[in-house]
Amino acid sequence: MAEQTRIAIVDDEQDMRQSISQWLALSGFRTETFGSGDEALKAVGPDYPGVVISDIRMPGMDGMTLLKRLLSQDSSLPVIMITGHGDVPMAVEAMQLGAYDFMEKPFNPDRLTDLARRASQARKLTLDNRALRRELSDGTVLMRKLIGTSPAMERLREDILDLGQADTHVLIDGETGTGKTLVAHALHAVGPRAGKTFALTSCAALAEEELGAKLFGPTEDGLPLVEEARGGTLVLEDVESLPPSLQARLLTFINDQGVPAETRIVAICNASDPEKGCEQALRSDLYYRLAAMKLTLPPLRNRGEDVLTLFTHFAETFGDEYGATPPQLSAQEAAQLLQAPWPGNVRQLINLAERAVLQQRRGTGSISSLLMADTEAQADVPQVTTEGKPLKEYVEAFERMLIDNTMRRHRGSIQSVMDELSLPRRTLNEKMAKYGLSRANYL
Repeated sequence: MAEQTRIAIVDDEQDMRQSISQWLALSGFRTETFGSGDEALKAVGPDYPGVVISDIRMPGMDGMTLLKRLLSQDSSLPVIMITGHGDVPMAVEAMQLGAYDFMEKPFNPDRLTDLARRASQARKLTLDNRALRRELSDGTVLMRKLIGTSPAMERLREDILDLGQADTHVLIDGETGTGKTLVAHALHAVGPRAGKTFALTSCAALAEEELGAKLFGPTEDGLPLVEEARGGTLVLEDVESLPPSLQARLLTFINDQGVPAETRIVAICNASDPEKGCEQALRSDLYYRLAAMKLTLPPLRNRGEDVLTLFTHFAETFGDEYGATPPQLSAQEAAQLLQAPWPGNVRQLINLAERAVLQQRRGTGSISSLLMADTEAQADVPQVTTEGKPLKEYVEAFERMLIDNTMRRHRGSIQSVMDELSLPRRTLNEKMAKYGLSRANYL
């Protein structure tokens, strides 16, 4: 944490700012110093990735003015104030204005480090949450997360764009682990409600009374969700678990809104058994209001070589996270991934990719053994089956993955790919054209 965090030190006394800087640098922080508030304001912007430590008494712009200016552009920025003897009332005022904390000179260096570390942790959490909110409101980013080139995924992306603009209630169903919540975020982000409230709750996570209060009120923690989401989108996960009394209240809420709906409802059905699905679990009038538009997400076993694309993507992501080289699939392992039934769908594949990277780091195990362990662990889970494919399809899927991975690794260097795969240029060009691979995507 600390070594990644920046600390801006603002003090008109050179000796003071240098001593603070040296101490914090020894504690693992990255420091930068400024002799005045004006200098600091030029460098510390709204998303400054760190903490500010400022003296209160400075010529020109004093610390209190600097604090107000900094918090006016980013109210979550942690600012630690340094005060001399007798300035404690001013420091208390700074706290009331929004300062993170204050220290009185002469201060304990260890307390300074502890304060800086806690403020840094708070800042990182704020920036991570801010980045997540931006990502979840960016339709382009979310659509890129729906990885895959199979016909099923191409149709899904087109349906999301169409239904996002249609701005009516939507029912999303599909097997567990297929990405239904991600699709709900995408529907919101690509439609006219992007940037408005996106509220989500699980109908299976709370008892009936608690869920009723959370959805419709009264609540002690602010507005009920139907009010909080007005003008935006309300997502109901596990909607098949909604008790009958709350189904009636939800139907009344929908009917009272009129057309177009002030609040868009996106219902997510997680029942994998068709006989226990949403149509059977919900009263018919509510079901048909929610299912005015419906999206059924494809299971992973029906997405062809998307399995290999996804495995490569997740393995590279976990490789970066753990500082390990992601495993390279053999032809046998690729065939096994393509043939696996994947009852846990993409979520199961993500878990397998993470375990494969950890195995690779230790230098033990194989992807085949991981798949076998998954099969044994799911012995009590109703199994789905995959249809057999001609050998030619398995070979082509592996060949495409191999060229794709090699092009990515060599960043589009045709000569390097030719050398590694022992392919003449014309053959490589023909295969890239056949599999829809463009060199421009790897540069």
